[in-house]
Amino acid sequence: MRERFTRFMAGRNGNDQLNIFLLIADIVLLLLAGIFAKSIGRFLYPLVFVVLAYMYFRMFSRNLYKRREENAKYLRTKLKVSGALHLRHERWVQRKDYKFFTCPSCKTTLRVPRGQGKIKIVCRKCGNSFMGKS
Repeated sequence: MRERFTRFMAGRNGNDQLNIFLLIADIVLLLLAGIFAKSIGRFLYPLVFVVLAYMYFRMFSRNLYKRREENAKYLRTKLKVSGALHLRHERWVQRKDYKFFTCPSCKTTLRVPRGQGKIKIVCRKCGNSFMGKS
């Protein structure tokens, strides 16, 4: 039986990170539909089946190029979001020791030690200087 399934899946996309994300999202939607069955549940159940159908479509698809492209786009978006969240976390952790400024010309984030008073800040990227209170 296992050998037949292996032969069936040969040349197909299978499971990837986007499918795992879709599965988790589907489970969350199913739980929400069960909890709010009388109000918004009736609108969520069809969405649960659409996401599940799309997940199976991606899993059994033979168009590997398209599926890999979709997965790569998802991974780029995930990296961008997680990187932004990590940056926010680092700024939150360092908020007592440093003050953060944004360069008015190139929009680069600059970090200055707190307690220095009014200082001249020079952007390392573009060389623009401006005044700021740390």
